[in-house]
Amino acid sequence: MALILIPLPRQGFDPTEAGVPWQALARKGHQVCFATPDGCAARADPRVLTGAGFGPWRSLLRADRNGRAAHDAMVADAGFLSPMTHAEAASRPFDGLILPGGHAPGMREYLESDVLQRIVVRAFEQDIPVGAICHGVVLAARSRGADGRSILHGRRTTALIRTLELSAWALTALWLGNYYRTYPQTVEAEVTRALAQPCDFERGPLALRRDDERHPERGFTVRDGNYLSARWPGDAHRFATEFLELLDATRAAEDLPA
Repeated sequence: MALILIPLPRQGFDPTEAGVPWQALARKGHQVCFATPDGCAARADPRVLTGAGFGPWRSLLRADRNGRAAHDAMVADAGFLSPMTHAEAASRPFDGLILPGGHAPGMREYLESDVLQRIVVRAFEQDIPVGAICHGVVLAARSRGADGRSILHGRRTTALIRTLELSAWALTALWLGNYYRTYPQTVEAEVTRALAQPCDFERGPLALRRDDERHPERGFTVRDGNYLSARWPGDAHRFATEFLELLDATRAAEDLPA
């Protein structure tokens, strides 16, 4: 059994991007611990959960049934209800790290956290499995090693692609303003700037349908060593499945005789 850390902000995280990986890990018997800035249980973005305010795009933009069910199970879990603080997590050992995303304003304290960036750097230095999805890749991109470079410099990755981010913003900007623009710069643009070369960012195929447990092939991920990335909630099931495979491969390698 592995110990996996999922850090979250106080509020605003995407329910699918946290809930689906948590559910996959829990079903396999792994222990998942959560961390928030103040040690209180986090709250997902309510708009993504309910679809309130999305108008005619409600069914398209809210979390789907699978994502909502995984979130509801996660928030009833004892570990979720009693998280450690980010500062406490910085001094604890763990076997894997998952960085969910979300675009609501509450995500900024998570994406800009020096403590979480240090946790990410440590995970990469220890070469343990790290999975980042959507805006979670921004947190990884902002995490800098001793050389001053992003820990993603020299790696391949994906993240929320420009077309997805700007399409959601354009559909709702008339009444939601910049709700879908966490920062003026797109996720794709910021992450690409942190890489060794622009071609290390992979956009993947058109994201036309969300994946699910029966159809993980609809999702898209990029794996580079012990680092796994995905673009949006529609990749979450494939992301969760491949993170489990990465975790199993890492643990099997550790068991090999020297």
